[in-house]
Amino acid sequence: MSTLPQLKLDLFVNPARTRSEAYGSMREAILGAPALATAQRAITAWEGYRPTPLHALPALAAALGVGTIHYKDEGTRFGLGSFKALGGAYAVGRLLAREIGKRIGRALTPADLAAPELRALCADYTVTCATDGNHGRSVAWGARRFGCACVIYIHATVSEGRKAAIEQVGATVVRTTGNYDQAVQQADRDARERRWHVISDTSYPGYMDVPRDVMQGYQVMVAEAVDALPEWPTHVFIQAGVGGFAAAVCAYFWERNAAQRPVFVVIEPDAADCLYRSARAGHVTAVAGKLNTLMAGLACGEVSLLAWEVLAHGADAFCTIDDGAAVATMRLLANPADGDPAIVAGESAVAGLAAAIAAMQDPQARAALGLGADSRLLFVGSEADTDAELYARLVGRSADAVRAGAQA
Repeated sequence: MSTLPQLKLDLFVNPARTRSEAYGSMREAILGAPALATAQRAITAWEGYRPTPLHALPALAAALGVGTIHYKDEGTRFGLGSFKALGGAYAVGRLLAREIGKRIGRALTPADLAAPELRALCADYTVTCATDGNHGRSVAWGARRFGCACVIYIHATVSEGRKAAIEQVGATVVRTTGNYDQAVQQADRDARERRWHVISDTSYPGYMDVPRDVMQGYQVMVAEAVDALPEWPTHVFIQAGVGGFAAAVCAYFWERNAAQRPVFVVIEPDAADCLYRSARAGHVTAVAGKLNTLMAGLACGEVSLLAWEVLAHGADAFCTIDDGAAVATMRLLANPADGDPAIVAGESAVAGLAAAIAAMQDPQARAALGLGADSRLLFVGSEADTDAELYARLVGRSADAVRAGAQA
């Protein structure tokens, strides 16, 4: 492995964090163990389900000066290249079960939709969303799994590779002008006019049920990681877009052990830092503009309200990194130290690890987060090479070459 890259972060320790506060019934209604059990029953029954790998990285841990590093690699999830399959597709099934259940007058589960007469009814529905790539691909995959139509909106800077990946699973893709949040608004507007159903990972007033299902699906991944970990982590670094993914991870640990939950750090690109700004302001704050960042899956300017209910008091710190830190960390994982596995990690997968490296190189950040030789760090690599051409350009060789152990 090459020398550790010198990285920087902008860290804000959350003054509203409440380490002694119980998780509480309000948050349990958003993300709770009974709903996770329901999601686990559904998702683990899908064809092709298997837990994704949890990689131990002892050489990297030694180089950083921490006790252990574990990296949950979501790049193989259902062949879609990211963790998003757990959220969007699950939410599609839940929505169709609710809608068709109301139509026929009985309660349904997503599993019931496999019956031929119910699958035929699914064809009457269209689901839609806006996406930076991975969520839309998951929604499209879920639509194909359950037999409904799908229209996905992408914004101006989403790559052609990600557009093609969504089309390959059967969706109609509409490219809009403007940024991600403007694409969200157009998808919502068109859905109302055409009686489509929005499957969004962003919650806002009057729209909570579907994002809650998306977030609950994500927790299946967290449960897998905890089951595979040798010890409870002391620190969890999780990247964020609208915050749903980060909130799902934070909530899992908080609900199960409020007193000993890990130090939880939320990381965003410095060009799309709505959660960081919200924490500084003490209330939800949007970021306008083009949100130009290589970390396309994190290029979101508006906070999900459900996520904020968890993160506002559950996150110990918020921080930002730049695109250069992400690229350096992608290359680091592709060129591991002796004994560590080579990992294909996309641009949006590595923000957590990049922030941890930067924090260990900054005495003030290291002290603020309580990082040291006994720290046990957990990261979730949320995507692989979801844009294969971009990955090869940034890392210097293809993902297949990395997986084969080729050297740069």
